[in-house]
Amino acid sequence: MTTAPYNQSILKMNGLSVIESCTHTQNNAGTMFLEDHLFLFVLKGKYTVRYGNQSYTVKKNEMVLLQRSITVEYEKSGEKEEEYLLDYMMFFLKDDLLNEFVKMADLKPSYPEALVPVSVKSVNDRLISYIESLKPYFNQPEEVRNGLIKIKLLELLFDVADTDGNFLIQFLQLKRKERKSITEVIEENIFNPLSLNDLAYLSGRSLSTFKREFKEIYNTSPLHYIRNRRLEKAKELLTHTSLSVTDVCFSTGFENIAHFSKVFKERFGISPSLLKKPLRLT
Repeated sequence: MTTAPYNQSILKMNGLSVIESCTHTQNNAGTMFLEDHLFLFVLKGKYTVRYGNQSYTVKKNEMVLLQRSITVEYEKSGEKEEEYLLDYMMFFLKDDLLNEFVKMADLKPSYPEALVPVSVKSVNDRLISYIESLKPYFNQPEEVRNGLIKIKLLELLFDVADTDGNFLIQFLQLKRKERKSITEVIEENIFNPLSLNDLAYLSGRSLSTFKREFKEIYNTSPLHYIRNRRLEKAKELLTHTSLSVTDVCFSTGFENIAHFSKVFKERFGISPSLLKKPLRLT
């Protein structure tokens, strides 16, 4: 235990984290990429999530549902009257679980013409009781069977859907969300430091499907194509702007200067630092 109490407990299903319970008093901010749909419940304190121009502040006994394949900024804080304690749970929902829920709930395939907006909702007594029922499992998480965790996640979805009908529509919207084309995802993120896994998630595909479809479109591997596009842009910036080698490295999606210099020299036969040096007149 440190001066700023922190505790994190995780329940896994098939080796993947699906439920996290966190408690701490230290203010924290950062970013995270949502690989799965996320249900966030705050029991004490305040958790703010920002996506683009949208911001959602989840306070004590409130919840919000966010779709996967987005990068969000977050800020965690507590309230003075509760000694700045933040207590929250996160539920990561896989597509196969949502499929099973939709089937079990016998939901009709009807959708509103306009998307139901994401909103923060109050947690009722039924959901608070559900949260309390999970706490004993965190004492010995490795002994909780996959089947039981799956049942508890399905129970959550039924409880939430019965709490607010709009969540039912949100579930359906998550399922109908159209996949972006691979070319669109690549052009939007070519100079962002995202991994192939991230790009696959953004396109709504598995990594293997993403790689296969990418090669069908570009006739090369995504790693080779993306690296060459970044290197061509880096060469252009080094030649025609006053940006330093370091600035060019990070602005074109590379995260390590030594690696950037190595692959740049392999591609163009000259290091970026030498290319950047001004020519001397003789």
